[in-house]
Amino acid sequence: MTNFNDREKAQEAKYANDQEIAFKANARRNKLLGLWVAEQIGLSGDDAAAYARDVIASDFEKPGDEDVFEKVWADVQGKGLSLSEAQVREKMLALLEVAREQVTAE
Repeated sequence: MTNFNDREKAQEAKYANDQEIAFKANARRNKLLGLWVAEQIGLSGDDAAAYARDVIASDFEKPGDEDVFEKVWADVQGKGLSLSEAQVREKMLALLEVAREQVTAE
């Protein structure tokens, strides 16, 4: 019976670890996305860092990634940039992979 309990505890620990990595990767992706959009709209230094923090905070408005997309998309449109919705979504996906690699390497 202890063998079964050990396996169950190991699976629970792996699940918790996977969830933590996913959370950190999403937060890192949001930061990277915020810095990328900040560069696109002409922000740098402290202003870019503050914008990235705003993008990170926008992820807590509703479940999923749509709140983050809506925030950056509104800013992209507000500045009249020639980025398409598909380009922004593709960048989000690409940055999520970068963020996962960074988080797992830590």
